[in-house]
Amino acid sequence: MKLSNKGRYGVRAVFDIAYHNHGKPTQIRTISERQAIPPRFLEQIFQDLKRAGLVVSKRGPKGGYALAKAPDAIRLGDIVRALEGPVALTSPDQGEAGDKTSRAITEAAFEELAERIEACLDELTIGDLCARGEEQGVRRRPPRRYVYSI
Repeated sequence: MKLSNKGRYGVRAVFDIAYHNHGKPTQIRTISERQAIPPRFLEQIFQDLKRAGLVVSKRGPKGGYALAKAPDAIRLGDIVRALEGPVALTSPDQGEAGDKTSRAITEAAFEELAERIEACLDELTIGDLCARGEEQGVRRRPPRRYVYSI
């Protein structure tokens, strides 16, 4: 199984909101700059995350995307499923060729592995990642504030 950029970026973006802005509204531009994620791709990701109920949006100058739940309530599995769909290591039957018994045994093994992968993803929360960031001394960076002086 390979996680696509969409899933990886989604986890990074949600972590960014939780860690750098304490879950409060953060503009796509700010997340894009901090995480080096293309803003247009980030917009698509946030639409899927919003549909899944993981983030909410707020319009206006102090708007952006905020977490819909506490960081400890957002599991990495929730984000990955919202963006990638369920973890699937099996594929739909490609016809009736081959030994049905062997196929049933191997498909059952792959389904079990997919369940284990999802369980691993569900063990980690965004709150856990924030704790790791603090333990490793990652500096929290608030959104840039521009000061103009004449």
